[in-house]
Amino acid sequence: MTAILILAALSEEADALFAGTSTAIHGAFPVRRLVAHNHAINIATCGLGKVNAALAAGLFATDADILLMSGTCGALGAEPGRAYWLAEAVQHDYGANEPGLFRRYRAGDWPMGEAGEAHFAAMPDPGLGLPHARIASGDSFVACPAAAADLKANLGATLVDMEVGAVAQVAARLAKPWAAIKAVTDDANDASGGDFQANLVRAARQAAVEVERLVAML
Repeated sequence: MTAILILAALSEEADALFAGTSTAIHGAFPVRRLVAHNHAINIATCGLGKVNAALAAGLFATDADILLMSGTCGALGAEPGRAYWLAEAVQHDYGANEPGLFRRYRAGDWPMGEAGEAHFAAMPDPGLGLPHARIASGDSFVACPAAAADLKANLGATLVDMEVGAVAQVAARLAKPWAAIKAVTDDANDASGGDFQANLVRAARQAAVEVERLVAML
């Protein structure tokens, strides 16, 4: 039986997954345990930001064969209202501040010298048929068109969030396959706060449906 850890930042995102299963508390993180499609699944609500995501991933990933993440994100030019397979993740706030330049590196690498490729690659898509995207993760909620344009131009990202890049880094460090599916709530602009709240439940369920399809295919 494959052991799968699914992380979600918010309770709305976690509750949308395999609705109706029981809840157990494990330390600081709410965790739901279930069996589906012959997989033993833990669904952990990690909280916002890279530290929370990495801590939860580190605590629960030891016994997991695969790390997944489900939830919501902002768009950096990606089509609104869609769920995406996150083929690549990068941490946009990891790097080196140099005169007139913020040089981005792969999280965990030495932030000096020539910068190489900054992203972490997900496991192969088993054929869900979702559009693929690169997501930029950082410990700030992006609600600024100029900042969004920078991430798109300099990192090639079309989505933004606060957690996936950290989960990807943990998975790489532990040599575990990972995947993430997120659905868009907002356009990373000055309306993002309201749009996120208005679209959170819909987008959380949209991503959860695709994650449940993914689990059935594994």
